[in-house]
Amino acid sequence: MDDFKTIIEPFRIKMVESIRMTNKEERIEYLKDAHFNPFLLDSEKVMIDLLTDSGTSAMSANQWAGIMQGDESYAGAKSWIKMRKVISDLTGFEFILPTHQGRAAERILYGYLGGKGKVFISNTHFDTTRANIEFSGAEAFDIPIKESEDPALYYPFKGNIDTLKLEQLIAEKGAEKISAVILTVTNNSGGGQPVSMANAISTSEICKKHKINFILDCCRIAENAYFIKHREKEFAHLTYKEIAQMMFSLTDGAIMSAKKDALVNMGGFLALKEEKLANECKNLLIITEGFATYGGLSGRDMEAIAIGLEEVFEADYLNYRIKSTSFLGEKLKELGVPLIYPIGGHAVYIDAKALYSHIPVDEYPGQALVCELYIMGGIRSVEIGSVMFGKYDENGKLIAAPKELVRLALPRRVYTQSQIEYVLEVFERILEHKSEVKGMKIIEEPLFLRHFTCKFERTN
Repeated sequence: MDDFKTIIEPFRIKMVESIRMTNKEERIEYLKDAHFNPFLLDSEKVMIDLLTDSGTSAMSANQWAGIMQGDESYAGAKSWIKMRKVISDLTGFEFILPTHQGRAAERILYGYLGGKGKVFISNTHFDTTRANIEFSGAEAFDIPIKESEDPALYYPFKGNIDTLKLEQLIAEKGAEKISAVILTVTNNSGGGQPVSMANAISTSEICKKHKINFILDCCRIAENAYFIKHREKEFAHLTYKEIAQMMFSLTDGAIMSAKKDALVNMGGFLALKEEKLANECKNLLIITEGFATYGGLSGRDMEAIAIGLEEVFEADYLNYRIKSTSFLGEKLKELGVPLIYPIGGHAVYIDAKALYSHIPVDEYPGQALVCELYIMGGIRSVEIGSVMFGKYDENGKLIAAPKELVRLALPRRVYTQSQIEYVLEVFERILEHKSEVKGMKIIEEPLFLRHFTCKFERTN
């Protein structure tokens, strides 16, 4: 592609969805009614929805055409055969279990491998991953590399797992107690940062040495492959798909929320190397999701996933995807917005603790920013900090998360350049009024995954 400054979308728009344009006064009332939690907002009251990139992609003409060919047979559908073939070719695994989304695959695998006294280790567990592990009674440990602690530091693979700490943790806990090491690519909760192939190789060698399951959380595997190709020169000669296949080959299994890099609105899978483990998981799949050849998915869903898993590795698409995300991040950086750097693949992560340095962590600066973005511009985003990952000590005092972030997750093939420029203009106003913003307090919360449904009030 010619080297132009302007990033053009490698697609034409064929169908549009209307956005209801709201004003600031309306949005203040809507947010109050939602108890200052954007998860509780009706989508029609949101102008730019950056809450998540999960299940929010715009599907291609080929995917929509495939939907019309979906085979809805209960067992052994043609659509299942097609999806299984594509996944097996990509992952190299023989045993494929379809699920309705990624967290269903997490519940099946980690529920089976987990339990009281068991340990899981990751570069950074995602929120639903941690919840499924801890719900089983097991412990979840995050060991990202030291470079990830400094948001502003440029380091090409800040998503890496700390292999020295991994060895130490295995020695401390005992290899027999460790159910799995989970490598999340890209590292979503760690700022959407990529993981290097070298790090995956080292992790694989450690797991093999200690006979520990090595699982790839691969929902953004194509985006991670892009960074490897462009930042690890040893792999520059490989295609994006070949890089992904190499990473899968290092592991014992993989979990995917297809709602990300399979470019669909619903779906997921669990892929495994070992037949015995796969059979145990298959039993749980049939009990809780559906028969082994559909697992909670319709035939049309499986058609769309099979097509999306091929489209996502197209060079033009990945170039647009990564560079358009980078455009938003770099422009925010130029404005003086503190953020996780370098920019990741699917999202820009704002350092809310640095932006609102006057708000203490127990008043949730990330949630305060989430609310301001909605009030100022109708933008929905999500806090990834002490609301999502904070815990309480025995005295009820908050144990803060390592970072107080706000994620701007970009849906795939959805928003245009002018809409992203609007987001930048909203941030200009955020910066102008940042000293006026007050913190938040939680007034109601569930035991697990509280960020989805908890309710807030502003502090005085």
